[in-house]
Order: sequence, then structure tokens, then C-alpha cells
Amino acid sequence: MTPSDHSHRPRRSGLSLRRGAVLAAAASLCLGPLAALPTAAAPADQDAASSQGVTLDRGQQVAPAASPDQGAQDQFIVTYKQGAASAGKSDRAKAWGKAAKEAGVSVQELRATATGSYVVKANKKLSAAESEAFMADLRASGTVDTVEPDTLQTIALTPNDARYSELWGMHGTNGMRVPGAWNISTGSGSVVAVLDTGIVSHPDLNSNVVAGYDFVSDAAAARDGNGRDSNPQDEGDWFVAGECGQSRGSNSSWHGTHVAGTIGAVANTTGVVGVAPNTKIQPVRVLAKCGGRLSDIADAIVWASGGSVPGTPVNSTPADVINMSLGGGGTCSSTYQNAINTAVNRGTTVVVAAGNEGQDASRVSPASCNNVVTVAASNKSGGLSYYSNYGTKIDVTAPGGDTRTAGGGILSTIDTGTTTPRGGGYAEYQGTSMATPHVAGLAALMTSAKSSLTPAQVESALKAGTRAMPGGCTAGCGTGLVDATKVMNALGGGTTPTPDPEDPTEPAPTGQLLKNNGFESGATGWTTSHADAIESTTNARSGSWHATLNGLGRSNTYTVDQRVTIPADSTVTLGYHLHVGTDEGTSYAYDKLSVQVVDGSYAYTVKTHSNREKSTSYSAHSVDVSRFAGKTVTVRFRGVEDSSLPTIFRIDDTSLTVR
Repeated sequence: MTPSDHSHRPRRSGLSLRRGAVLAAAASLCLGPLAALPTAAAPADQDAASSQGVTLDRGQQVAPAASPDQGAQDQFIVTYKQGAASAGKSDRAKAWGKAAKEAGVSVQELRATATGSYVVKANKKLSAAESEAFMADLRASGTVDTVEPDTLQTIALTPNDARYSELWGMHGTNGMRVPGAWNISTGSGSVVAVLDTGIVSHPDLNSNVVAGYDFVSDAAAARDGNGRDSNPQDEGDWFVAGECGQSRGSNSSWHGTHVAGTIGAVANTTGVVGVAPNTKIQPVRVLAKCGGRLSDIADAIVWASGGSVPGTPVNSTPADVINMSLGGGGTCSSTYQNAINTAVNRGTTVVVAAGNEGQDASRVSPASCNNVVTVAASNKSGGLSYYSNYGTKIDVTAPGGDTRTAGGGILSTIDTGTTTPRGGGYAEYQGTSMATPHVAGLAALMTSAKSSLTPAQVESALKAGTRAMPGGCTAGCGTGLVDATKVMNALGGGTTPTPDPEDPTEPAPTGQLLKNNGFESGATGWTTSHADAIESTTNARSGSWHATLNGLGRSNTYTVDQRVTIPADSTVTLGYHLHVGTDEGTSYAYDKLSVQVVDGSYAYTVKTHSNREKSTSYSAHSVDVSRFAGKTVTVRFRGVEDSSLPTIFRIDDTSLTVR
């Protein structure tokens, strides 16, 4: 069965219980097939201490980064010797004769690549041993210079702007110290190509996006009805159990959109802000369902830098920087290296993820390639993230996060759809995928301030502009944690811009502590026990989104939580609007909603509602919770339904105000 963005509750009596699942979902793996997304736990009162947030444990859900079929291949990249390369297609095909016969396959030449090689495809997959024998026979033909598998590469992810304070990777004690760099440049005039899953429409990105391209040649994986085309929209990379070599299915990751937000989200008073908020983002789609082919990625690298790719229009806005939060197993191949060299020779800096297997980065690519800036990931404590690759191939380290701790991930832009695009939202991810765009964004600030910089000079300045890892590192973290202010001050050559209302300055403190308090960004900021606990319907009090608890007509418990720190010495009021719809009578309280504040391991019920409050509209409620001032607590709405007749508790327009 194909995953759906909607699930339905049974109808009981006259109460309509149709609901949509709206949890923002995002896969976050490095150098291996996508894993199934974890879902929010269903916390009980006694479990309050362990239910403070959804853990998206990206870094450790990693498989060996070859093809999902454990080395089986059906597509290869062939570079012919000079004479054969200039011959016709039929003459080149003679080189395959013996190799194809020995392997028991027929072979077709698909296309030429930007680096002068050709992609060929067998009519069936060959095992790892058969693939090696096939390539050995090709090399022995006398007309082939090099041949390598066209391997699948995958995402390297393990999710005054309203949520600026949550961007610890930019301005936190152990972050990259980005705000000081904005005194010199905010990225105007630079272009960063994001080679990833594509991009979706998002209010924090749209004004910074320039024309890109879709290089996914596999029409079925691309889900757009064709192969390569000029539309780089992310169509969703979800898959069901049994696909992509995985025993469990996965929702769409919106990985490219998350990466793009860290680089260049607009400073527009909403959501988040990127490292380079005035740079242009060029989405280049190379990953789709199950990943992406090396040959497609190599062509995309060349195209993004302004190079020529057969059958593809010229890039009218060549990138100053390329971000690749992706990779595969093995040392750098000639296909990768040739494409990277082409881009660097054209003046484009290439920034790549180190990988998330917790191993030496020399064993994965493109992290092990030359002429790239390879980035490891740090956590909120300033140490090397537990999943991050390391070693002598690492150039620098940047914030990649650790979602095992509340607020420890990297917050950025996503889509809220579980399969296909649905609307903009935000989520925390972790991974070297998240560290890489921090550095790519800084490289954009550098090329904006000083356009004459070569890729080698950018790399040298980045490595010189680091500080010691605050949390220590003995495994090999390059020259240390990148310090954006240090890099830009050393670079010089810029002028201090006159601040304007769009400058990404930290917002002044506000009396409202709850994030996404009206649920208009879906589940962003909230932890839910069920995927359909926050939905978009006409039943909202304002806007279109609201929380909806219970309504099954059988025994069940729903929770919607948010972790929050309350300032000391303050008067605190929790407010919310409630609508109760029920098929129960109003004489007895059968189904109940508890409004709770969880402090440590104990859940304090501060107000209770039930089916007896059946209504046709929302009513406002408030309760004084000042006794929790100075503490970090969880605000929880907990609905419990008995064994028969449904009751729905709808909640909207919440608030936690201090004064």
C-alpha cells in the first residue's frame, strides 16, 4: 500500500471523524539508503521525562553506501581510449561484445557525460562479482580506458526571524559566530548550487531561488513523468517497505529544501534565516526515490559551474559555490574527480559532507576527493557529533547537530507533506548534511565580499578561520570549528552595509513563549503521540490548522506537547481556545481533556475538560502557571477517550505569556 498524506477515523453516530495526518517528515541519512522515519512517542504521565521531543535519529540509521542491492549493478560509466571515443556508437558497441556475452546480458549506451565518458546499461542487474568480471572484460577489450559502476548516491542527513533564537549553529556559544560576518556581507551577488533532492515552494526561500535543473535521468525514480528537465522541484523521495533495499518504508525527506534554508533562507521576520540571507539558491535535482546516479551528479557538478553538458541548456547563472550534502561508499572515483576538477577550474568552490558512518572519511566519496572542502559535524556542546566521519580528509567542522537532545538539531525549512509537497514548515535534522550548508553559506559570504577569490583561496581562508573545538576532538576534525566572523574579518575587502529592516538581527524578547502557537506550520514545534493530532481543516478557530485529539469512539489517549523554558521571576499565563464535539451525552464526564505542565517526571494537571462541555464553537480558557517560572517544562494537552462513542477535543490559538 502506498503511503498517504491522509488517514481516516471511523464515523460514529452523527460526528464526522475524518482526519489528516500532517506530521512534518524528513529522512536524514548519510551515504546510504533512507531509513524509515521515527514517529513521536505516545507519552503517559509517568513517562513525562522521556517525552520531551521527537528524536529524529538521523546519524545512526546508516547502511553501507553502495547500491541498495549490496553491490549489484546494471549501469556503468565507460571512458574510451581516444580512437574509440571518436568512433561511432556502433563501433563503441563492439567493445562490449565479449564482456556482454560473458556476463549473459545485452548492453545499451544511454548517453554521453559532461566529462567525455558514456553511460551504458545492462538489461539486468549483475552481482558484485559479475559486475567486477564485466568491467574487467571491458578493460581488456583494448578500447576502454576506465570503467566504473554508476553507483547510487544518497543524502547525507541523519530537520528578525521568529525562530532565530533556535539557530544555535549560527549564534550559539558553540556555533559558527555568523552575526559578526553579516557586518561585512550578507551574500548579495553570490549563487550557491544545491545538488540534492530539489526544492519546494517555501515562503522563507522563494525570493532567493534562481532557475535550476533536474538531472535525474530515471523517470520512475524522478516521479515527474520524464527524465532530465528544467524543473528542479522535489517531487518527494518517499518509498514503501521492500523498496530501495529497505525493509521499512520512509516518508519524503525534503532534504534539499532543508539544506537550502541553512544556506540562504530570507531574513523576513518569519521562520529562520540562512547563513547568507541575500545569496541566490540554485536548486539542482540529482537525488530522488532511492538516491541518485553518479553519472547524473557528475553532469550536475559541471553544469552548475557553467560547463557544457550534452543535451542540456547552458546555465545562465553559474554557481560560485556548490553544496553536496550527499555521497556514496568507496574512495573518490575518476568520474567524481573529473567533474569536480572541471567545476574548480571554472572558479566554483565545492563543499561536501564528510558522511555519517562514524568512520574515516577517506572511505567515502565525494568526501575523499581532492579539490573539495570536506565538512565534519559538531554538536551543540562543540564536540564532534557521534555519527560524523572524521580523519585526515576533513578540512573543517561545522554545526551538524544531535537530535537526541531537545533543541540540539539544526532547524531549517522543509515541506509538511509526508509524500508529495503540501506546504512550507520547519524541522530539526542532524547530520553532516546540515554541517555542509553552514560552510557553503559562509563561502557565499566570502565570494560576495571578494569576487576574485579562487576555490583554493576560499578553502585556505576557511581552514585558517577556525577555532579549537570547544568540546574537544581527537579523531580528526580538520583545523577546527569554522568561525564566520574570524573568516570575514581576516578576508576584509568588504564594506559595512547600512542596516535595513530586512537585516537578520536577533528579535527582541517577546511575551509569547510557545512556538507555532496557532499550529499554522503544522506540527512544527510540537511533539504529538499520533500523526493526525495536528491537521488542516475548516474546523480551525483561525487560519486553517489546529490540534485535534481523540475522536475514535474507542479507548485511546492522544497528546500534544511542547517543551519550553519559562523565565524566572515572571507571571505566566497559559491560554488556549477549545471546541468539544461529541456523541456522548452531557450528564457525565466520560471522555476527558487534561491540560498539564510536566515538570521533571511529574505531570501537573492545571485544568480539566470533558464531553460535558459539548459546544458548537470555540471558547477561550486561561490558567495561571506562574509556579513553574524559572523552569524548563513541557506544556501538554492530553485527551483520553473511553470505550464507546467519540469525542473530539479541538485546540487552537494557544499562548504562554509572561510579564
